[in-house]
Amino acid sequence: MIKKYLENINNSSDLKNLSIEELSLLAQELREFIIDVVSVKMGHLGASLGVVELTIALHYIFDTPNDLLVWDVGHQAYPHKILTGRRNSFHTNREFGGISGFPKLGESVFDAFGTGHSSTSISAALGMSIASKLKGENNRHHIAVIGDASIASGMAFEGLNHAGVTKSNLLIILNDNEMGIDPNVGALKNYLTSVKQGKDIHQKNVFEAFDISYSGPIDGHNLNDLIDELKRLKSIKGPKLLHVITRKGKGLRKAEDDQVTYHAPGPFNKFSGELIDQKELDLAPKFQDVFGLTLVELAESNEKIIGITPAMPTGSSLKYMIEKFPDRAFDVGIAEQHAVTLAAGLATQGMLPFCAIYSTFLQRAYDQIIHDVALQNLPVVFCIDRAGLVGEDGPTHHGAFDLAYLSCIPNMIVFCPMNAMELRDMLFSVQFDLNGPVAIRYPRGRGRHVDWRKSFNRIETGKGRLIKEGKDLAILSVGPLGETVQLICKKQAYSNVAHYDMRFVKPLDENLLDKIFQTYTMIITIEEGTVKGGFGAAVLAYKNIKKADHVGIECLGLPDKFIEHGSMQQLYELVGLDQKSIEKVIDRTRINKNC
Repeated sequence: MIKKYLENINNSSDLKNLSIEELSLLAQELREFIIDVVSVKMGHLGASLGVVELTIALHYIFDTPNDLLVWDVGHQAYPHKILTGRRNSFHTNREFGGISGFPKLGESVFDAFGTGHSSTSISAALGMSIASKLKGENNRHHIAVIGDASIASGMAFEGLNHAGVTKSNLLIILNDNEMGIDPNVGALKNYLTSVKQGKDIHQKNVFEAFDISYSGPIDGHNLNDLIDELKRLKSIKGPKLLHVITRKGKGLRKAEDDQVTYHAPGPFNKFSGELIDQKELDLAPKFQDVFGLTLVELAESNEKIIGITPAMPTGSSLKYMIEKFPDRAFDVGIAEQHAVTLAAGLATQGMLPFCAIYSTFLQRAYDQIIHDVALQNLPVVFCIDRAGLVGEDGPTHHGAFDLAYLSCIPNMIVFCPMNAMELRDMLFSVQFDLNGPVAIRYPRGRGRHVDWRKSFNRIETGKGRLIKEGKDLAILSVGPLGETVQLICKKQAYSNVAHYDMRFVKPLDENLLDKIFQTYTMIITIEEGTVKGGFGAAVLAYKNIKKADHVGIECLGLPDKFIEHGSMQQLYELVGLDQKSIEKVIDRTRINKNC
């Protein structure tokens, strides 16, 4: 097809010059453009392909950016970005220095709100609507586009509950495709299915119970119907919800047929949709798979083990336990707070719950961690995936803060395995004598060990280990960065550098630290978490308690700012956690010691 529409769209106002037939042709071009770029540059594919017509219709009917449009999560925002002045820069999507993979305040006036986490759109758009009313901007429209997975979250219901009593000029678009990253679950999903089938729409409409006007469901790929209905809703005051049915991956058969894989598929053939072979046969496993497969192994002999994840069975690899023990493993939907307190309830009854949550999403359940788990000292195992930097997803998804925000909580044990074997051993060890909560944090991606399935060894709580002796200075590491330190220490130039894998951020191995303070006058701590309140800060605090004034400590970690998106190597270099940067710190420290 000869492209002649998309290349002339530089902002949303250009859409208004096209006929409905031309808009349909634009939709085809837009899908082809997204597939063309994402097939090579990678990113979130399926959700964006599913909202092409909806995006066009919204910008066609409403006066964006004066009318404020909020995209929940942002996985579905690629068409929006392309149609609002970022077509020529879209090839830089998620690249270091390029545009963000999510809507982002400051990137464009068309991005009304930054959305990397789910279920925030209704509350944000409602706040904008109330502000417009207070300023006398009574004709301004406020639109929240939220998926059916995201609307099941508690925060979305809090927003609905408030919206219904405000009479605000708010339009909620429910983008119903029965998918988050994995298939949707729960009673609300079943309700929406019954609505789509025409069952009891008026008798039990949950949205009208919130005093929100409901319309739909309508075909989200029919531009005529979308435009007609949006035009009608534009003239209606007060809060309203339009139920739109879309298909995730629309326009690419492979993406439609395998919506889980094609949520963010990696490189693929743009014509056939076939994934490009990444030759992973001889690679070490992903940390998430080490967790998921080990948990199944443990659950086979321990009937008290329960698995829980909030909408991430594939991403966390809890899918293995769900498949093997469906009665003992639960995907609770996008509901991190519920996941944590559900685990707490199970723990009161003698179960051993393993709650698998990404670091960045565990932030959403902080009160539940403190009030429902730690305060009651319940044995809940938090398996914290994607801890540390996560690469191209950027600041909304980096797991930068868990070491700091967990270490300050009484009763909490915080463990950082250096490799897959330590992760496996700690999962095994928490079955014994666990009297309170424990957090096990591990990174996104693969480890370095292909042969990881070794016999279990019990790890004693709060005990670090000496990896390599040395005379010049000591490096204290937690987590997989310890393997980078190992590589450094193998070089002749650093043969006199000692290395300790401390493993526990809380409790610290104070006996080991006492010996280290007695032996070394220079120490470097290394962690892949914020240096504010993290592992290094805990070592410094202990040094002050012991009045070890003769010991100099330099703390390496993530700086006190939000880290942008980019490849892992680029980000490590940016924050000084790549091998060369660490070696420079060692060299400088040794020079200062000898001065």
